[in-house]
Amino acid sequence: MPVDEGTVQEVLGVLDPNKLSFSLLFRTIFIFAVGLLVIRLIMRTVDRLMRLHKDVFGLQKQIRSIIRVSLWVLLILTLLGSLEVDIAPLIALLSVMGLAVSLALQNTLTNLAGGMTILAAKPFQSGDYIQADGIEGTVDSIGLAYTRLTAFDGKRISVPNSQMSSAKIVNFTNHDEGRRVDLTFSASYNAPTQTVKQALQTVVDSIPQIKPDPAPVIWINAYQSSAIDYVVRVWTDSSDYWTVYYALMEGVRESFQKHGVEMTYNHLNVHLDSR
Repeated sequence: MPVDEGTVQEVLGVLDPNKLSFSLLFRTIFIFAVGLLVIRLIMRTVDRLMRLHKDVFGLQKQIRSIIRVSLWVLLILTLLGSLEVDIAPLIALLSVMGLAVSLALQNTLTNLAGGMTILAAKPFQSGDYIQADGIEGTVDSIGLAYTRLTAFDGKRISVPNSQMSSAKIVNFTNHDEGRRVDLTFSASYNAPTQTVKQALQTVVDSIPQIKPDPAPVIWINAYQSSAIDYVVRVWTDSSDYWTVYYALMEGVRESFQKHGVEMTYNHLNVHLDSR
C-alpha cells in the first residue's frame, strides 16, 4: 500500500529545534526514564505470569516481542508529545502501515488468535490424546501458528490454530482417572454367562497396566441373532491405552479357548425338511 510522500515529510519535519528549551528537554528525559522503568516492570510481570502458566511456553518469545514493541511505540509517541510535536501525522502513518501489515499477515494473525483462544480456553494441553475433525493424536506442542500432534503410527501432524480453535475437539485424556478402554466380545449362547465373564476377567487380571480404581466392569451388552455381546470396560493411563487395547484383543481369544467358550461369527442355519 503506497504511503503519501508529503505525510512522511510532515512527520519527519515536525520537530523544530527552535522550540526546544531546558525545561522541555528535562521533562522529556524524565518521561523517558520513567518509561524505561515502567517497561521493565511490565516485562518482569509478563515473564512472571508466563512462568505461572506453562501452557504459553511455546509462545513466550512471540508474546514478549509483541508487548515490548507495543510499549516502545507508546513511549516514543509519548516522548514526541512531550516535545510538543504534532503526532497526528505519525499516528496516521502508523495506522496505514499497520493496515498493510495486518492484510499481509492475515492468516498468521488468525492462527495467532486461534492459539491464544486455545491457551485461554484450555480444551487440551501438551500430552493429551485428542481428536479434532478426523485428526487424532497426542498433543506435542501448541505453537504460535500450529498445534503439533503425533499420531499413533508416528506421523507428525501440524494443524493451523485457526482450524483447531474452531473444531469440535474430543479429549480422551482424563488426568485424574486416565483413559477408558471399551471393547466388545461375542460369545455363543451355549456358553454360560459366568464362564464367559470368568474368561474375560482372567485376561483383565493379567494386564498390569489396567487400573484397579475405577474398577473394571464386564457386562452383557446385547443379544444378537447368533451370539451374546459382552462389553469390557477398564481404565488405564493415556500412554498405556493401546498396550491395554491389544493385550485384551489378543488375550481374550486364548482365554476363551481355555474356558471352552466359542467365539461366534455371523452364520445362517438352514434346516432341510425331508418328506
